[in-house]
Amino acid sequence: MGRDILIRVDDVDSVVIVGAGIIGTAIARDLAVRGVACTVVDDRPVGGGATRASAGMLAPYVEAHERGPLLDLAIRSLELYDPWIDAVRRESGVNVEYRRIGTLEVALDFDGATRLQRAAGSHAPAGSTWLGSDEAHRAHPALGAVAGALYTAVHGYVSAPQLAGALALSAERRGVTVVRAHVRRIARTAQEFDLETSGGTLRASRVVLAAGAWTNAIAGIRTPPLRPVRGQLLHLGWRGRPLSSIVWGPECYIVPWTDGSLLVGATVEEAGFDERTTAVGVRDLLEAACELLPEGWGATFLEARAGLRPATPDELPALGEDPAEPGIIHASGHYRNGVLLAPITASLVADLLVEGKSDPALDRFRPDRFASGQPIKG
Repeated sequence: MGRDILIRVDDVDSVVIVGAGIIGTAIARDLAVRGVACTVVDDRPVGGGATRASAGMLAPYVEAHERGPLLDLAIRSLELYDPWIDAVRRESGVNVEYRRIGTLEVALDFDGATRLQRAAGSHAPAGSTWLGSDEAHRAHPALGAVAGALYTAVHGYVSAPQLAGALALSAERRGVTVVRAHVRRIARTAQEFDLETSGGTLRASRVVLAAGAWTNAIAGIRTPPLRPVRGQLLHLGWRGRPLSSIVWGPECYIVPWTDGSLLVGATVEEAGFDERTTAVGVRDLLEAACELLPEGWGATFLEARAGLRPATPDELPALGEDPAEPGIIHASGHYRNGVLLAPITASLVADLLVEGKSDPALDRFRPDRFASGQPIKG
């Protein structure tokens, strides 16, 4: 079994968070700020799962064109980002790369332009601007042939791996323990929970499940029906004309970093627990990127990464306490929006654990909404 890591037996306020990705570390840091004894356990390094393969997109008005519970939650989360990043940078001493440079959502043909303009008219935020083909090329000369583009100034990106590391460091400086181990089973004993891990046993009064696509592998508890969806991401050295904003096309998005490189993402593949990068994934992303930016064919290929996003049947997160198992808190199923939703998820979970406060938004993301076998749409 390995060494015994039984901890905090007598601490009724202790919380164990399963998962050290962007969601788990965000929750750990928020709980630590509020003075809650907390342990994070994961068999990977901090940010070593889906987080390391994320481009860190913060673009709710692109990710959820239709008004609904996901868009509303994402907008709330984006509004938290500026002060949240400032605090995490200050607490950790890590200068996390974070920029609100806007997105340029590109239409390649007339039909695409019509759809974008219709979507923009229904919910785009103040400050969004529609650019015709000529206007788009004048403002963004690196673009290829486009029918038009929607610029949304409030959007941006953050380095997800840097942010997860900074969150963990901030939490550890406030007393959070990070344990490197695989959680096999969770069992209730009296008023507490025992977590059987590859390194021994952890004990806590409450458990937060933030293990992403691997949550269902934990025995002894009921979990929402999660599945892994592979996303591949490219890192390119850019030698073309500079990009002043994120470029988002029908088949990919392109994020310009301060070091002059680009991230190109991301595939959406039902590949099970296969975390490989593939030749076809790299090819498809390169072709999509170069359709948007023809100078991309002269870019330097630096790296390809892959991660497994956790998706529920309705592709909405599972958030809140399990009604059938008090003390088990779900924070999973964020799918493509884990980085975007990290600050609001951390805040909602901390409010629930510390104050017993259940935000009305949690009703739309109940972890037991799949109990009947059919997802409840928002």
